[in-house]
Amino acid sequence: MGNWERLVWNQRDALIAGFAVTVEVCVIAFLAAIVGGITLCLLRLYVPPLRPIAIVLIEFFRDTPIFVQLMWVSYVWPELFGFPGSFFAAGWIALALQSSGYLAETFRTGIEGVPRGQHEAAFSAGMSPTQTFARIVMPQVLLASAPSIVNQFTVIVKSSTLVSVITVPDLMSESQRLVNIWYEPIEILTATAAIYILFVFLISAAGKRLADYLRRRYGLTASS
Repeated sequence: MGNWERLVWNQRDALIAGFAVTVEVCVIAFLAAIVGGITLCLLRLYVPPLRPIAIVLIEFFRDTPIFVQLMWVSYVWPELFGFPGSFFAAGWIALALQSSGYLAETFRTGIEGVPRGQHEAAFSAGMSPTQTFARIVMPQVLLASAPSIVNQFTVIVKSSTLVSVITVPDLMSESQRLVNIWYEPIEILTATAAIYILFVFLISAAGKRLADYLRRRYGLTASS
């Protein structure tokens, strides 16, 4: 217990500060990925002139390793575009780009899975295409895709450990710093792994409870 107290409990402020940065990076990246995924999906489905560009971006974001994207956004974008202005921003942007590619395909599958008859019924009731999409299509897509969306959040959390390589002071970065100070990795890295496991478990459990509640609320059968 002596080592655990000295290396983990007594260093809890540093680990908590790192975890707070991890949560911030992941939440921002996740929200940006949802916006980016929906945008790419809509461009691919409903804007024919931009469809090839959307497809290329989706495949590029999905097929490029997250480490490469981190390096690309951190060191290439500032030279080409003048932003991002910090490694923190580069971290969440890179995470969002990769996840937006996967979410774009998730949303596309959900939209294409809505029966055509529901579109026709909405049009016959006087709804415009925009109203039909917002009131009929998208709620069903979000409910059906909820497990995949939550899973993508957990992927972001796991991938976020790599932002430490661009000096973002997240949980992994703080744990590595403590290891380099004390040269005793077992307790520190075990505690770090436990924090990530607990975080991912809580996200998965909360996502499932929310999805099941919404399905019951709107009369759909919850997944087992």
